[in-house]
Amino acid sequence: MSATYLDKILAAHRKESLADDRSLDELIERARALPPSRGFADALCRDGLGVIAEIKRRSPSKGDLFPDLVPADVARAYERGGASCLSVLTDVEFFGGSPEDLAEARAAVSLPVLRKDFTVSARDVCDARLMGADAVLLIVAALDDEHLGWYHDLAVGIGLDVLVEVHDATELDRAAKVGATLIGVNQRDLVTFAVDTERAAALHPRMPAGAVTVAESGVGGPEDAAALRAVGYDAVLVGESVVTSGDPEAAVRALASV
Repeated sequence: MSATYLDKILAAHRKESLADDRSLDELIERARALPPSRGFADALCRDGLGVIAEIKRRSPSKGDLFPDLVPADVARAYERGGASCLSVLTDVEFFGGSPEDLAEARAAVSLPVLRKDFTVSARDVCDARLMGADAVLLIVAALDDEHLGWYHDLAVGIGLDVLVEVHDATELDRAAKVGATLIGVNQRDLVTFAVDTERAAALHPRMPAGAVTVAESGVGGPEDAAALRAVGYDAVLVGESVVTSGDPEAAVRALASV
């Protein structure tokens, strides 16, 4: 069987992680010494639908989206449009992002920022905080229970919010067991990269009580966002539809107003 998108991405990140011999204790100490983060989850708990607007240059399935974007300019447009938070791709090889993209975007606005990447080690968690992120992504499909719980607790301990991403009911149960309070349902299959727009609605009734809930992928416009709000989602994470819109400020404003 040929390797899937997810297989290839995780293999590359794990290979890089194995070569990383930096002291984890020193990274944790540095991360704990930083000023408080901006409060990613809190920013989503407001009246109306929260919008996490993503800075994304390209994707493995669709190729270039906006390869020459200026992170600061896009971030400011998203903020003017009413975004609650930013998401910034920092994967270099597959998505064309970088830690520098995150730092530039965050410096341009007052919004909290998610490091959108494939977290495969404790050092990755620390790096998210050290590069300026306010939240880190943990993909349940990429981690066993032991590492999912370890990285979740480590992230919370160094001042990060944790967006725990799931794709089905089994993964949602695993997220709940590690105490996840910010849970995203990715409607994009990370094996095929196809989108199932019914997935988020189907899983929302199983969400743990009190969790902040996010629908990811497959949000093409205000109608999709309104439907997700109607079934109970607190926020949507949008990338391709806003970054390729030609007017990211207006695209975010339309979503934030549903």
